[in-house]
Amino acid sequence: MSTIAAVTHHTAAVNGTELHYVSAGDAGSPILLVHGFPESWWAFHKVIPLLARTHRVFAVDLRGFGDSSPAEDDHSSATAAEDLHQLIAHLGVGPVHLTGQDISGGTVFRLAATHPEDVASFTAIEMGLAGFGLEGLADVTHGGSWHIGVLAAPGVPEMLLAGREQEFLGGWAFPAMTAVQGAVTGEDVAEFVRVYARPGGWRGAIGLYTSMLGEGEQLRALAASAPLSVPALAVGAAGGPFTESTLNQVTTGPARNVLLEGVGHYVALEAPESLAAAVLEFVGDVDGR
Repeated sequence: MSTIAAVTHHTAAVNGTELHYVSAGDAGSPILLVHGFPESWWAFHKVIPLLARTHRVFAVDLRGFGDSSPAEDDHSSATAAEDLHQLIAHLGVGPVHLTGQDISGGTVFRLAATHPEDVASFTAIEMGLAGFGLEGLADVTHGGSWHIGVLAAPGVPEMLLAGREQEFLGGWAFPAMTAVQGAVTGEDVAEFVRVYARPGGWRGAIGLYTSMLGEGEQLRALAASAPLSVPALAVGAAGGPFTESTLNQVTTGPARNVLLEGVGHYVALEAPESLAAAVLEFVGDVDGR
């Protein structure tokens, strides 16, 4: 297991599973970091020390990811959202500055919409939502990516990807979507390979991608009935304004926007200083209110 000196490792028994998370910092308002794919808490290892200078920081491995317990075959973003709700209660730190990226979008949006008491602010990094255009990324005829359909096809991820984690992650996923040369190191890839190669290591991703292709109507209804009223920050990079346009459809007010030029999809690994600066400025303004 890779680690850094700034963090301590924990497990929490919540919602019928065990979640692994790390914590850092001993003062300031709490920030909860939620990774995307193909990642784990390690995606934030460069960002955590920067945030922890002035905040308590928690970075979780979602169910089925990292060193958390494997997910069941019917895993979904709704289950992952309830996991986070119970984790926040377990930690006793709510409301948190909720910060999620990529495929965790459905999970963190559900959490914020259904448990607004848990959330002080909402930061989305390179994130879309089903029902608001994200499904288009699965359409390979219009520039979408093949891996989404593979992950959502029953039995196919285990058949094609299990045992080939190094080739998939190190040979395609990170090189294909990284713009900052050398930002994702061999150590980074090895850590992600380690956790996806666990028995059942793909189930978390399978559940979230399967959810993404089927939950659009649910998320549209949720956004209509319970739009986010907390301050929101959109951090875009390779996806351009997509994150901002998504957030502005599910919040009551316009989201603050930061667009990082020359940065690929893996913002926390490629531009940790810029990401941390954007989050700290935003969170500071929210706390100042």
